[in-house]
Amino acid sequence: MLTGATGGLGRAMAVAFAAAGADVIPVARGGEALETLADELGSAPLAVDLTDPAVISSAMNGIGPVDVLVNNSGTNRPGPFEAVTVQDFDLLVNLNLRGTFFATQSLLPHIRAGGAILNVGSQMGHVGAENRTVYCATKHAIEGFTKALAIELAPRAIRVVSIAPTFIETPMTAPMFADPTFRSQVLTNIPMGRMGRPEDVAAAAVFLASDAAGMITGTSLLIDGGWTAH
Repeated sequence: MLTGATGGLGRAMAVAFAAAGADVIPVARGGEALETLADELGSAPLAVDLTDPAVISSAMNGIGPVDVLVNNSGTNRPGPFEAVTVQDFDLLVNLNLRGTFFATQSLLPHIRAGGAILNVGSQMGHVGAENRTVYCATKHAIEGFTKALAIELAPRAIRVVSIAPTFIETPMTAPMFADPTFRSQVLTNIPMGRMGRPEDVAAAAVFLASDAAGMITGTSLLIDGGWTAH
């Protein structure tokens, strides 16, 4: 199961998992993009509002056994700390953190032993950045959640790992990168000299979900081109 399946990262991961032979359940709020992706994957979509724990719990009731959960739903509203509104704060916390927490809790009874939970975090869960106080707070929280849950689920042979990408070029980030000054600032901080691509993250997700990553849990795989090595 993969949440946030219709975004740039989500779609890339869904396609990569399907190419690796997985039966993917794409999850998003709904709409034409979700239906199109499900048709492409040959699977049944699941339309869920991940900001509502009651809706999440109800949606997960009919799910059969699952090997991998990828918590990919998330958003951001960059802005100065003093300009953050209650609405901004609640949106990011409810989707980035609470949605991940309760989607995992609701699906856990259906996850097989030997399975994996992959939480898509961010390099901003390891460092800080201006205009991203709430986003950084939620992504640091995802790292703590990943570590604690990994310890709790290890006796059940369920691994929990976070994936922490740098800035990835997707339709959602395109408006930010249209600003040449911002784009230059980002590239200056990536020693490898390029933005990440959705395929970079998708390849990491497939690896972490596989038996090849059988001893990896409670940690974070940074896909940041060296940003956090500074």
